[in-house]
Amino acid sequence: MKDTNYHHIFFDLDHTLWDFDQNAAIVLRKLFLECADHLTHISFDDFFDRYSYHNDQLWGLYGVDLIPQAELRLERFRLSLAEFGVTNRDIVNHFVLEYPKQAPLQTHLFPYTKEVLSYLKSRYRLHLITNGFEEVQHIKLNNCGLADFFDTVTTSQNSGVKKPNPKIFEYALSVAGAEKISSLMIGDSVESDCLGAKNIGLDQVYFNPKKMDCKHLFTAQIHCLSELKALL
Repeated sequence: MKDTNYHHIFFDLDHTLWDFDQNAAIVLRKLFLECADHLTHISFDDFFDRYSYHNDQLWGLYGVDLIPQAELRLERFRLSLAEFGVTNRDIVNHFVLEYPKQAPLQTHLFPYTKEVLSYLKSRYRLHLITNGFEEVQHIKLNNCGLADFFDTVTTSQNSGVKKPNPKIFEYALSVAGAEKISSLMIGDSVESDCLGAKNIGLDQVYFNPKKMDCKHLFTAQIHCLSELKALL
């Protein structure tokens, strides 16, 4: 795919550069232990499994505007704990309030993130397009030392829409001063990142570290960020 016609590279953040699962597990384990007296009948691994399920489901609903941010932040914990018979409001609220404060401070990135961004930064203009919450994403970028790599950051809040809505890609291109023909989108989500980009005529790289089966044909597919150096 080596193509010198690209001038702008757009990245997703969560699950693509910022290791969402690892960072979430660190914070949730800490919060779980702080409530351990009330959770003695639950293993952390079982709780994290159910949290991951509900979080993914709710983000899917949030992505198509079926629930607001506040409901997502509450329900992912209320539903997860309720599966184990935990309905104590104070316990639920502890997770609801503390998780968004502590999670963005975590700094685990996918392997080769900074090495690859440094390589690309010398050749292209780099940008972010994320459905993550505005204030949270900037905290992540600053704490991980990634902020300086990106010329623009488009979030669902500053654009008014969420991936895969075509308008968020159009907005990001406009802010970046970029043309579709000379731009590339890189992300882990088949629907939000890759199909969203493909549907507006933007080339796309599917980041698939878990090597999930995918029926769609994209411009390229990678399993490790280091593969971008051979592609670009």
